[in-house]
Amino acid sequence: MAEIREIVQEGDHQFTMGPYAEPVARVADGETVTIYTEDAFGGSITSEDDVPSESLGPYLNPQTGPIFVEGAEPGDTLAVKIEDIEFTRDWAASCLVPFFGGLTSTNLTATLQEPLPERVWKYQIDGDVARKGDWEIPVRPFVGTIGTAPAIEARSALSPGDHGGNMDVPDTRPGNTVYLPVRADGALFYTGDCHVAQGQGELCGVALEVSAKVTVTFRIIKGRDILWPRIESDEHIMTVGSARPMEDAARIAYAELVGWLTEDHGFEKFDAYQLLTQVGELYVGNMVDTVYSLVARCPKRHLPD
Repeated sequence: MAEIREIVQEGDHQFTMGPYAEPVARVADGETVTIYTEDAFGGSITSEDDVPSESLGPYLNPQTGPIFVEGAEPGDTLAVKIEDIEFTRDWAASCLVPFFGGLTSTNLTATLQEPLPERVWKYQIDGDVARKGDWEIPVRPFVGTIGTAPAIEARSALSPGDHGGNMDVPDTRPGNTVYLPVRADGALFYTGDCHVAQGQGELCGVALEVSAKVTVTFRIIKGRDILWPRIESDEHIMTVGSARPMEDAARIAYAELVGWLTEDHGFEKFDAYQLLTQVGELYVGNMVDTVYSLVARCPKRHLPD
């Protein structure tokens, strides 16, 4: 078996996802690599005594990348099989950040409310659980941020969108394949922000954040142009929509799923609409970022053989 190459960020991590940074590595179509990622805090929170507003720098969510995939061109799709996520430390952290989260004032939902108190929770990772006092949180690792470069924009690594980005959807996990649009030569892939676990919605805005090694396999689907990220597991096909208001994110996700059923699985459009009305699944990945991410799913058992 060929040795798997490791990719470590040379120099500073990226805090935007765009077509302008020099690639940190070049990979071949079909190649499997292991990518070292930093946590969403850039490693700046290590203790429950830390005060987030004093510890955090001006930018959050450092990304490893861009990674240039040889042969990927605009109009293709980049399929990224997440093979494994291995934590590089035995603890994870979550916290309350001023004016950030699902149940507080934010810069996009402004009120005269004072910020919530700043607190840090540190969890010990022990096998398949993360412990904090009497709490035992099942370990369900996934990649919070994963995406390709937009064609001309540089998007904040905190923002999800049609390029992927900070979607924070738990189905970007080992065993699943993430399909991303290619809009720049080489696709220019970025990832980071691994989570030990996260509930649907990422309510306070901060999951169980951890540094990790992410092993992925890249595959190019030539001439396949998708508009929004897609995910495939053994049980489901899924589409991700990111927008505000939240119902627009839901509409994007379900409209894209209708399209997937008609393009690849032989459904007439309104039959697909009807089927998803009865068997479709929908959940909130994040309700806290610049825009919200929702996942629409169709169980594979309803697809034709």
